Amino acid sequence: MKRYIFFILLVIPGILSAQEENEQLWEKANAYYTTEEYQQAISAYEQILSSEEESAKLYFNLGNAYYKAGDVNNAILNYERAKLLAPQDKDIAFNLQIANQYVVTKIEPLPQPFFLRWRTSVINKNSADTWAYISVLSFVLFLILLGLFLFSRIPGIRRFSFWIGILVILFSGFTYSFAAKQKKKMVDRKGAIVFCPRVTVKSAPRQSGTDLFLIYEGLKVEITDSLNTWKEIKLADGNEGWLPDSCIVKI
Repeated sequence: MKRYIFFILLVIPGILSAQEENEQLWEKANAYYTTEEYQQAISAYEQILSSEEESAKLYFNLGNAYYKAGDVNNAILNYERAKLLAPQDKDIAFNLQIANQYVVTKIEPLPQPFFLRWRTSVINKNSADTWAYISVLSFVLFLILLGLFLFSRIPGIRRFSFWIGILVILFSGFTYSFAAKQKKKMVDRKGAIVFCPRVTVKSAPRQSGTDLFLIYEGLKVEITDSLNTWKEIKLADGNEGWLPDSCIVKI
């Protein structure tokens, strides 16, 4: 027990010190951004990231600093990372749209059935954590309704708790699947941004592969496979091919 207490006394000051240091870095970074010293702001935000602190706000601010500094590629990269953590944030979506105007390669996404577009828009209304909280609360409500159904002697209450309970447990299941979907996007990180000014997509993972098409920096792609130093990528219009992994950075 004494060892446990001693360990806590050693660890807590270190945690508090790291939090205090990050708060100071936040203040410095925001001050640099306000005075238009964007490179210093980028450095301070990157320091916070190096301490393993991650948030949509941090990536959003870093993206803004990169954009103001004229580095559109890194701005898009950090806006996309912010969007992963806060898919419902309208400011992130707006700034990402502005930055994407500078991307030379214009892609027309493949059309999707209405129900898939609707499902995606619903899932993106909340983050993984928010959907998880909603799912847990719904399940707790289901347990309460189950208790009413099992122990109430009033027929009307039993009928009400039965039918509402079915709807609530279905809702809990759907929101759990939404949370899992958002979490999978965050863990897999299959999206990437092209950083080479211009690069030819190959038919095979080697320089001697057939040239398929040309793409430019800033474009978002999906990584579908990997072999040695090559990545197979897929564009929003369905075109696929291979790129050297030195030309892309994972979101």
